[in-house]
Amino acid sequence: MWYLLYKVLLILASPVILLILLAKKRCRRGLPQRLGWFGSFGAMGSQPGQPNKPVIWLHAVSLGEVTAAVPLVRELARRYPEHRLLVSTVTETGREAVEQRLAGIAEHRYAPLDFPWVVSAFVNRLDPCLYLFIETELWPNLLRALRRRGVPTVLVNGRVSSRSFERQRIGLVRPLYRRMLESVTLCLMQSDRDAERIIALGADPARVRRTGNIKFDQPLPEVPANGSLSRDVLRLAEGEELFVAGSTHPGEEEQLIACYQTLLRRFPSLVLLLAPRHIERAPQVETMIRGKGLEVIRRSRLGADPASPFNTTTAGPRVILLDTRGELATVYRFATLAFVGGTLIHVGGHNLLEPAVWGKPVWFGPYTDHCQEVADLLIEAGGGRQVRDGEQLAAELAAQLDDRTSLVRMGEAAQRAVLANRGALDRSLDLIGTLLDGNEERSRFEVRSSTEKQVGVSL
Repeated sequence: MWYLLYKVLLILASPVILLILLAKKRCRRGLPQRLGWFGSFGAMGSQPGQPNKPVIWLHAVSLGEVTAAVPLVRELARRYPEHRLLVSTVTETGREAVEQRLAGIAEHRYAPLDFPWVVSAFVNRLDPCLYLFIETELWPNLLRALRRRGVPTVLVNGRVSSRSFERQRIGLVRPLYRRMLESVTLCLMQSDRDAERIIALGADPARVRRTGNIKFDQPLPEVPANGSLSRDVLRLAEGEELFVAGSTHPGEEEQLIACYQTLLRRFPSLVLLLAPRHIERAPQVETMIRGKGLEVIRRSRLGADPASPFNTTTAGPRVILLDTRGELATVYRFATLAFVGGTLIHVGGHNLLEPAVWGKPVWFGPYTDHCQEVADLLIEAGGGRQVRDGEQLAAELAAQLDDRTSLVRMGEAAQRAVLANRGALDRSLDLIGTLLDGNEERSRFEVRSSTEKQVGVSL
C-alpha cells in the first residue's frame, strides 16, 4: 500500500520534478542519464578490457559525500581487483570530484531518478553485486528493485539529523521509511545517536552497527606538485595571514564580511579567503563584497597569466573569492584562522574536519546538526570553538590572534582529535567484506532475529 501511494504521488509530481531539474543549471547535464538514457555507455559488463566483471555500485549525492567515499572506493579497488567500481552522484560537483579523484579507479554515472521504470532499467543494465550508499540516501523504488534482484545494500557512514528524525518518525512517512529500512542489509552508522535513531525509525537492530565516521580517515589533501596552489599563487605577501571561511551560504557571508572588517581595525595584514558552497554564486558574492567597500579578487584569475594585473603581489585588505572546484580542502593548509560554513544559518554545517586535519583551529556557528558529533568532539578536545554569530566570531578570532600560543595549541588539539578517531574505514570495509567474501557471513546478518537488541560493535 505504501509503495503504491508513493508511486502515485511520484508520478503526479513528475512534471514539477522535471521542471525544477531543468530550471537548475547544475542539474541539466545529468538529466538524460537520470531518466535512464545511457547513450553510448552500453551494458556495464561489456566495457572494453573489463568483460563480465561484477559491479560494486556506490552512491554519493554530492561533493561532500564523494570526498568521504574516496578512501573507501580506493580501498575497495585494492581489496577486490576482480570487481568493477561505479560511483553515482546527483550533482555536477559530485561528478567532477569522482572524475578527478577516482580517475582510473571508478566510473561515474548520474543516479537514476526514483521512477519505477527508470530504476528497474538502471539496475537491470548495471546488474550490481553490491550497492553501497553514503549518509542515509534512501530511495524506495531503488531499494525495492535491488531487493527483488537479491542485491545486498549497505548504508555507509550513516547519520540521521534531528530534523530528518522528527520528520520521518511521524505521520504517513514513518511506515514507508520502515519498509525501506527492511530492504537494507546493513546500516553502518556514525554514532550511537545515529544508530539509536535509525532503529527507532524501523531498522532491524541486528543489522545496525556503529562503525564511526569515515571522514576521520581522510588522508591529507594532495598539494599539487606543479605549484598551482601556494601562498605565491594566492599572492600573499610576506607577513600576511589568511583567514579561510569555507563552504559558506547566503546570510552568513554578510556576517563573515562584517567580522573581517572588524578584525582589520587591529590586524590589517589579515586576508580573507571566502569559499561559497556553490561556486555558481560567485558573481553575486563578489558584488556583495564590493558593495561593502572591499577589494575582491577571484581565485580563477590568479596564476593563469603572469602578466595579468591580478598576479601582482599587492599587500592590503582584500578578499580572495574561491571560485574554483576541488581546492578548498587544500587551501586550509595556508590558513591561520578557519571557519566552516553552513553553521551561522539553518543549514546544519559542512565538513569541520577539513581544516582540523591540517592542524588548524576550527570555528563554526550554532547550527551543526549535520556534523554534531564532530563539533562536540572538537570542542571537547579544545580544537574547535562554537560562536552564536559573526560578532562573537570576530571577538573570538581577535582574542586568539592576540594569544598565538593558544592558537597553536588549538590547532594541535584539532589534529590530535582527528588522528585519535580514525578506524571507521577499516571497520566498515570489514563488514562490507562479509557480503563480498562469501555467503556464510552474509547469511548471519540476514537470519539473525530482529528482536536482538545489539546496537553495534563497541569501539
